[in-house]
Amino acid sequence: MKISTAKNQRISPADKAVVVLMIGAAILIIWLSLSNRSTWASHWPSYSDMVSALPEPGAWLRWVLGDISEVAFYKHEFASIGLLAGAYLGYWANRTGKSWQGFAICYGTGLWPWLVTSSLLGLLLGNLLWGWTVSAMDWQPTFVAFVSLPAAMVLMFGGGWKVTINGAIMGAVLVTPMSLLIVNYVCNPLVLPAVIGNVLGMASASVMAFLICRYWPNLVSSRKPEPPTTKTAPTATKTTDYGVIWTLRRILADFSEAPFFGNELASLGLLLGALLAYWLNPLSPAYGSGLLLHIIAAQALTSAIGVLIWRRQWMLRGWYPTYIPLVSVVPATLLAYGASWQIMVSSALLGALLAPPLACAIATRLPTYMHAYIANVLSMAISTLLIVPLVGFLFAE
Repeated sequence: MKISTAKNQRISPADKAVVVLMIGAAILIIWLSLSNRSTWASHWPSYSDMVSALPEPGAWLRWVLGDISEVAFYKHEFASIGLLAGAYLGYWANRTGKSWQGFAICYGTGLWPWLVTSSLLGLLLGNLLWGWTVSAMDWQPTFVAFVSLPAAMVLMFGGGWKVTINGAIMGAVLVTPMSLLIVNYVCNPLVLPAVIGNVLGMASASVMAFLICRYWPNLVSSRKPEPPTTKTAPTATKTTDYGVIWTLRRILADFSEAPFFGNELASLGLLLGALLAYWLNPLSPAYGSGLLLHIIAAQALTSAIGVLIWRRQWMLRGWYPTYIPLVSVVPATLLAYGASWQIMVSSALLGALLAPPLACAIATRLPTYMHAYIANVLSMAISTLLIVPLVGFLFAE
């Protein structure tokens, strides 16, 4: 097979749309910040400044952009822009066969442009439909469409505008309201971590969506995406040694696994953006908790424990959901009970031990017409429900 060179590769419309979106978002943020010099002089507005300013356009822009990184509990526009920029770099490096591309983004499918387009469209539509529920006093899970059904549908049924748009619509009209219902009418009254409602909404709505697609296949029937124009990078074809370097890379890649990227460059952009936000104002990311550094440290710890303990599963299966406690159990526990070392270590350890094998056990029982991510989010819900109260009982003051 002839390998296309970078010179004759064409940039798809989806590629251009993502680039324009990232550039536009960056310009808007800079303009908004410079338009209020007194705010800029005191670094960056806090999370409370943002929600108290709703529904002003600038605050809404920050809220929607923050949704992109909310799955990691960072909720900040810099982290979101860093995630998208790093992911695009990872996609470009994969498409052009760079040796430093890291783990192939989106599992080497080549579907990242369609996946991220569907996710972003679902996020925007979800905020347009349900943004009225958000206020300074009422946080709402408007982010859920970005990390759930739209991306799963693209991975399940392939690229193309039909799948991309229908996935986005289903994410906005099924996933977002389902999470809103569970968070507000189950989790809040029972004082349960909101992440339980978020992921249960993703799971239940996705089950409905895949059933709809099963009985109305025209919703997702599309011509198969064209094969990638380049061969897989040479490093991806080599035998993996699963040694120290692989372990460190895998821990880093877990940070961007929830939006289905699973790439070190995407994770690095996410973390650098979050750290920049913290440097400007520690009360800006992570819901103004001031716990961003503790959350990142505990997230890295739970991923490291999981990757080391389940290394054999990584070797046998090629992929294993060690990222699950990173975006559920660990940050939920820290936000609920604080960041003492006992809480950080116990939540990281228990999450790493329970969540990945539970997800695999559930995945084996899912029908083949449903994406296995449903098992992952169900594991997040169950693990959080079990571990957060236990850690609080043992170590909370």
